Amino acid sequence: MPANFCSDCGTQVKTKTLDGRQRDVCPACGRVHYEVPNVGAGALIELDQKLLLVLRSIEPFAGQWNIPAGFVEVDESPAEGASREAQEETGLQVVAESLDDVYAFSDDPRGPGILIVYRCTVVGGQLSGSEEGRDVRYFSRKELPDERAGGGHDQAIAAWARRTRS
Repeated sequence: MPANFCSDCGTQVKTKTLDGRQRDVCPACGRVHYEVPNVGAGALIELDQKLLLVLRSIEPFAGQWNIPAGFVEVDESPAEGASREAQEETGLQVVAESLDDVYAFSDDPRGPGILIVYRCTVVGGQLSGSEEGRDVRYFSRKELPDERAGGGHDQAIAAWARRTRS
């Protein structure tokens, strides 16, 4: 979302071409206000060659399946964000063991971004739905639902399916 006023000095910004792109620049202090992507983190949680998915009950992507995921908070690492989101959405406590992949997306109405996905191990908790997800369950590759959320989730689920033999 473009800036209207400089966050450093409060002067109204002007649009200028810099580095071949239109950018908001403060005419008073010179600060360039870069638009940056949203950063999300997700958890790949497997059990017996099945992937855990959440059926979203809120927008965007209500009624579609996604991996447990959400935006990374300013005071946490992406791995911590993936673990927190997994617990909030599934009731499971997980540890992010390794980076799986990073997906760029531009189909989320909240803006473009990246989804950083971690392979996670369950260390506790009880599987349950949440306010954000009315159903939580494991799917084999052959059972994966067609109704998949955007925001990088569709890409992460498809990549998991390509790697899985079940």
